[in-house]
Amino acid sequence: MQAAVTAPDLPATRATDTESWPFTVRRSTPTIGAEIGGIDLRQPLDDATYLALRRALVKFKVLFFRDQEISPAQHVAVARRFGELEIHPMIGHHPDHPELVVFGRNGGQRGRENLYHSDVSWREVPSMGSMLRCVETPEVGGDTIWVNMAAAYANLPEDVKARIARLNGVHDAMPTFGQALADDKYEAMRQKYPPAVHPVVRTHPESGEKILYVNEGFTTHFANYAREQPYRIGSDFRPAEMDLMQYLFRQAAAPEYQVRLKWQRNTIAFWDNRSTQHYAVQDYFPAVRHMMRATVIGDRPV
Repeated sequence: MQAAVTAPDLPATRATDTESWPFTVRRSTPTIGAEIGGIDLRQPLDDATYLALRRALVKFKVLFFRDQEISPAQHVAVARRFGELEIHPMIGHHPDHPELVVFGRNGGQRGRENLYHSDVSWREVPSMGSMLRCVETPEVGGDTIWVNMAAAYANLPEDVKARIARLNGVHDAMPTFGQALADDKYEAMRQKYPPAVHPVVRTHPESGEKILYVNEGFTTHFANYAREQPYRIGSDFRPAEMDLMQYLFRQAAAPEYQVRLKWQRNTIAFWDNRSTQHYAVQDYFPAVRHMMRATVIGDRPV
């Protein structure tokens, strides 16, 4: 079990509309994303820069850094500045740095990240953020999309907000990661990582925003739908639950909430898993795409 990581300076990280930054900021879309310049992530972050980056992360949801030729050790170090790093139990990692998961896709294997998801939402204590570095990418293709799930929640009809206000979602790793496991390994992972239950609408611990927190990668059903939603007859129950869940999943696909990144070598994306989902576009097979990701442990959703 992972423990939540609480940084003592979190009250100071709330961004404002008149924020000034010790680096350059170029917004990517009106809704989400910003490209950050004038910073070298090979160097240790001083307190002022760290706090400003954390504010920017909360405000823009995903930050992009170009031309950051950092080593795996430097990648781990800069990510760890934001909190304790997890070791993923089901994805291969760097031989010298278990905190770095490795995504290496080539002519022999297609990527399987092409669905909207929030990293490790299946944990009892999910991720705060992920920092992904591009090692190698195709000349064209292999983009990644991020989605502002605070905006997705804010724009829901009021009657839908009322319906989901007290619902909890069940998040499970095994439908996605268990497919390739032998039976004994599957059972061991099932025992070690049981499904987690999180509120469908979570509150961001730093911004106070309400966030739609279900995703098609890991959310399997509602834990308390029968207690919260009346139905006419028994056969109406399951379709109504699935219809609502699919409706919520579809919110992530709205372009108005999205930003799309064209990767280049040594580009880094750092995103807030509490308030975003992402989708790795699988249009480059059989070209090579190689990435490394460090994931910062977060807090228990409330």
